[in-house]
Amino acid sequence: MLNAEIFAISRQIIAEKLRSTRMIIMLPILILFIPGIAWGFSDPEVMLPGGVRPENVMEVMFYTSLGIVFAGTMCGVLLSFDGISRDRFSGVLEVKLSQPMPREEQAMGLALGHWLAILIPVWVLWLISTIIVMLRLDQVIAIPETLASFAAVGLVLFWYVIFSLIASTYSKDQGTSVAFGVGMWFLFTFLWALVTSMVAFASGVNVGEVNNPEMVRIEGFLDLLSPNGVFHHLLETNLADVDRGVPAIVSWITAAVWTVLPWLWFKSRMIKIQP
Repeated sequence: MLNAEIFAISRQIIAEKLRSTRMIIMLPILILFIPGIAWGFSDPEVMLPGGVRPENVMEVMFYTSLGIVFAGTMCGVLLSFDGISRDRFSGVLEVKLSQPMPREEQAMGLALGHWLAILIPVWVLWLISTIIVMLRLDQVIAIPETLASFAAVGLVLFWYVIFSLIASTYSKDQGTSVAFGVGMWFLFTFLWALVTSMVAFASGVNVGEVNNPEMVRIEGFLDLLSPNGVFHHLLETNLADVDRGVPAIVSWITAAVWTVLPWLWFKSRMIKIQP
């Protein structure tokens, strides 16, 4: 249950991160990758690879989610990779953990603060992007679809932040933390397609056929093992003509698992950690 102490920890982290040099450097990148992509893909004359032409707001926002995958998640990792290790290295963590406040509540405050520090600017840019697309296409979208897209963005950022914090609890120096965070991001952003291709090849599927139904099905289920894949599944629930063999309810249940298990892991680490 959230209380004043948890909110105090969160507010302190949010204020520190939003004013940090990292955020100043990353904000132009976020603007370029989120509203910038939305502006480009909402051009009525745009033609994407494969002859795809987005026809409505949610399709454009689905392609705009590339900005979240490439920029938003990386910024989340860079903001939170030293959330624990920095204090541990400097000796501040020992002081914090000695306070008369349960470690579970401190863990919640840390996770909430680091998550909101990246979520607030990304949500603002996602809202701006949605408005840009609606104006350029002269269309409106339903409230449930809008809320689902915002929830999906919030969840994928939480997953990267919480895994970075977990790595930070195991690391005693910032170099190891950032290496793990960036490595995790690189795996799921660039290398996961290779994993999918290898599994498909081992299953006897011709990976060169993009529209092969069996390849689409394998890719759909393997994406449940990747935070980026689950994020795309959640966004695809807003697209009527996309079916990769994974029901919407399965996508949301998987998202809940990706949220709850890492959080329990992080809380357990904070309870057991020795400064």
